[in-house]
Amino acid sequence: MSYQRKKILVLGAGYAGLSTVTKLQKLLSVQDADITLINKNEYHYESTWLHETAAGSMNWEDGVYPIAKVLDNMKVRFVPAEVTKINRDEKTVETTQGTFDFDTLVVSLGFESESFGIEGMDDYAETIVNPQTAVRARETIEKNFINYKTSKDKNDLSILVGGAGFTGVEFLGELVETLPVLCKTHGIDYNDVKITCVEAMPSMLPMFSDELTQYAVDFLEARGVEFMLGNPIVAANDKGFVVKINDVETQLEGSSVIWTAGVRGSRLMEESFEGVKRGRIITKPDLTIEGYPHIYAIGDVAAVMNGTGENARPYPTTAQIAMQLGEHTAKNIKLTLNGEKTEPFTYDDKGTVCSLGSGDGIGVVYGREIKGKSAAFMKKVIDTRAVLKIGGLALGVTKGKFL
Repeated sequence: MSYQRKKILVLGAGYAGLSTVTKLQKLLSVQDADITLINKNEYHYESTWLHETAAGSMNWEDGVYPIAKVLDNMKVRFVPAEVTKINRDEKTVETTQGTFDFDTLVVSLGFESESFGIEGMDDYAETIVNPQTAVRARETIEKNFINYKTSKDKNDLSILVGGAGFTGVEFLGELVETLPVLCKTHGIDYNDVKITCVEAMPSMLPMFSDELTQYAVDFLEARGVEFMLGNPIVAANDKGFVVKINDVETQLEGSSVIWTAGVRGSRLMEESFEGVKRGRIITKPDLTIEGYPHIYAIGDVAAVMNGTGENARPYPTTAQIAMQLGEHTAKNIKLTLNGEKTEPFTYDDKGTVCSLGSGDGIGVVYGREIKGKSAAFMKKVIDTRAVLKIGGLALGVTKGKFL
């Protein structure tokens, strides 16, 4: 009887999917398995850098690289296609480039914008979820600033940001750095610019201490950002946001409306599996799906639980954890091919840093709180490390933030 190589199919080339594939091509030989990676685009984009594109501090091309650059084409077949259906029981995946069968499936389809059912949000607000949406957000701001030169309508200089979470704060940090330059280019007084950030929760950045959060607030407020915390957005329209203030709905006006408050996993998850909430499915400790030991869910489509029982909570969907999930998945696949038992995932939390433009920030690294220039430096280290870890030194030289 001839030996038939196992077919490993990986869906999505974000941090989790690419980490899986690049680790697999190191662990496995050509004879061990047929590895196929399917991704909608022929490039990977650094999703944690998108706020820089949206604010105009980075060209979108600088935050992407060809997927083929990090693959060993002797071991991995790359197919640029959109996944349209997952047939879990038939062990097939349908795409715009045909149907693929698998023995082992890794679902890492990434995230989409989530408007939480807020009326008009999908129609009237720009989002920051991929290079295209980030570019549109920046173009909207620039268009309105150019309009102001003839309209003299202060509303053209009014920017509304929905959400004071991680993405929202990092976007604001870049924005207060780039807008003075944009104003100078078009002869606009920066003092006429109005930036308002609306957040439903009474506090922001819960992953940091009150001291660090206050540092970020003070930094942004000193540069013209106004925060409206504890005020939920109930609608978006052609004028801006409708916000509930003391139970009274109030219209906030702004020509540039940016939504940063919500993401969810791929909607294909609900169509493919039971028990999916906001595109995320709870995984077993070894990252497989209950009842399907040959199907892994990682990255933004997975709810990987921290702990057990009633106190268990899903880990945050960060780039750091996504890369660790990808590497662990590759190791478990190798164990399975060897006839060995898979191992549970353990998260190694190295810390979190939130940038406030290119020269400032806040963070916790290895349990130590940092802020200011040291946080900005560590953010660049983290960003460069992500590129190096997946793409190696050659890619780090061209795409890293130091080399």
